[in-house]
Amino acid sequence: MLLGIAGLLVATALFLWQGVTPVLGAFAAAGIGILWASLFHFVSMALNAWAWQVLLPARRRASVAFFLWAVWLRESVNGLLPVARIGGEVASARVLMRHGMRAPKAVASLVLDMTASLVSQAAFTLLGLALLLAHGAGGDVAGDVALGLIATVPLFAALVLAQRAGFFGMLARLFRLLFGDRFDALVGGAVPLDRAVRRLYRRRAALAACFLWQLAGWVAGAGEVWLALVYLGHPVGFADAVIVEAMIQALSSGAFVVPGALGIQEGGFLVMGGVIGLTPELSLALALARRARDVIVFVPALAIWQLGLGRRARQPRDLAQRTPRVR
Repeated sequence: MLLGIAGLLVATALFLWQGVTPVLGAFAAAGIGILWASLFHFVSMALNAWAWQVLLPARRRASVAFFLWAVWLRESVNGLLPVARIGGEVASARVLMRHGMRAPKAVASLVLDMTASLVSQAAFTLLGLALLLAHGAGGDVAGDVALGLIATVPLFAALVLAQRAGFFGMLARLFRLLFGDRFDALVGGAVPLDRAVRRLYRRRAALAACFLWQLAGWVAGAGEVWLALVYLGHPVGFADAVIVEAMIQALSSGAFVVPGALGIQEGGFLVMGGVIGLTPELSLALALARRARDVIVFVPALAIWQLGLGRRARQPRDLAQRTPRVR
């Protein structure tokens, strides 16, 4: 929460530094276009839902619409709540289990989906880096991003190897010390979870498909930037939109401990907007459009989720009131 407050202060300082009135004026010029650019996010969420679904055997899969709801909820919780980008995973795993999927299988699919997301994001960042270098600008930024990617390669390799070697079983004692019985209740036990993870890793074609759909989802996210700039009155090439989206997503992931990447995201838009030729006012208006996207797309999912939790919480009480007492 302290990091979130600090990030909010940084974001506010950036707007004050560039002038609130010009930024709001540039943002208001988009009008209803901000809504259409925000709703385009459902395209990337649908691709991510498809990526998650293909990990599971066809005969046991839920519909793409169901996985779209799980992805929507996951992104909404991670995007708007101070949960260090892990609370959304817990919420979406519970959604799968309430749908009837066994806990080890639900969590295992989520673990592999998250791993594929990390690897595909690295590939997307590499694409943005290549386009940035081709753009002939942002040399310092490109160097920093390249160093970050090089540093993550052994981490990704270690993560995959650990998962295949029985990562959760090895850490079961630590998990129980930290979370008590809640960990086993959520995942159905460390040993069954490791077994489910190894089974999914054997489905290599499904893993490859998941990676490709995830990568397509990252690229589709650049469509939001492209559309927002069209409505803001400053259209750019799609390659420029990919550069901005790739760098912003890399920054936001790196700043996962800051709720909503407050301040970090705004600074990133300011820097990357300058790289592709946007004025500071237009760059911060684009950052506002991204925050508007979070409200437009994510708040309804949180509202639906809370209403569903409220109904389930009332059901045992209502059942108890309807049950006649035997004397």
